[in-house]
Amino acid sequence: MSFLNLQSPRSIKVGRILGLAAVLVTAATISACVPTPPSPPTTTVPPTTTVPPAVQGFGQPFDGVAEYAQYGPSQVIRSAQINQPLGQKAADKLAKKLGLNKKDVLTKTQFAQLVSGQGIDGNAKDAAIIDSSVRILTNTTGNPLYPVAPGKQPIVLASYGLTVNTDGMLESPANATAPPREINQLLLPGGYINTWCLDNGAAKSLEMLYQSAYTPEIPFATESQQITDFAQLATFQQGERTSVAGMSVVPSLFVINFSLIYMLNPKLAAKMPAYWAPIPTPVAQALAATGTTTGQVPYSEYESYFNTAG
Repeated sequence: MSFLNLQSPRSIKVGRILGLAAVLVTAATISACVPTPPSPPTTTVPPTTTVPPAVQGFGQPFDGVAEYAQYGPSQVIRSAQINQPLGQKAADKLAKKLGLNKKDVLTKTQFAQLVSGQGIDGNAKDAAIIDSSVRILTNTTGNPLYPVAPGKQPIVLASYGLTVNTDGMLESPANATAPPREINQLLLPGGYINTWCLDNGAAKSLEMLYQSAYTPEIPFATESQQITDFAQLATFQQGERTSVAGMSVVPSLFVINFSLIYMLNPKLAAKMPAYWAPIPTPVAQALAATGTTTGQVPYSEYESYFNTAG
């Protein structure tokens, strides 16, 4: 069943919303999960631009819509909070404030089919990108990114806004090569997620998503990523002190990521970080130094900073 064949009034309404979204996202990118059109093969990320520190907090455009800026992760005040998940009660409460209704999310069956490439118009490759993106963005305590090898510490980095790719490189989830960035194309009207939902009885879920805080946050998240380089880091200003975190924990991108994951599976959204933590200074400096090239450093060389930091 194609989008054009949907006949119900609700489906027509969804079509209008998707059309609006297409206008809004023509220049967008994700840190996970801001829709963007496909880039030419020779294009990776926008040119490097120096970002002045905010007067207080992350500042604009990173804080996003003023009404929703308060719903990003809180800054840690003690090490025990690092990589702690939101929890289901807090996730459900946040969802309501962002305009999401739990009764309209994907069913368990729909979600299982979507992330496994089953159902009408299922695609295993695209499904794997969605699955990997969600795993990266919910990499909190009790949800290690990769199986723990004997004698090795689990990789849990969500509060820092960082991840480790399959090549062992530490990077922001907004890095051009990271799955949460690759998911961009799947979110466009006509992309895998939109097409699959419309063809598998989940049009109402899409309608809910686009009517939530997800849509007005897109321009802010887009600009946030366009003014940063390959490293995809954001500066937090608190008085005379500054600290750095990965893009996935700044309010505008966090709200977008949370909204999408909650629509897919509220239980997984509950695993997103409740707090953000400054990246240890030597690590932040190393990542920033690669901002004009890869935005990546070997995790093995910096692992100890995270083990001691919590």
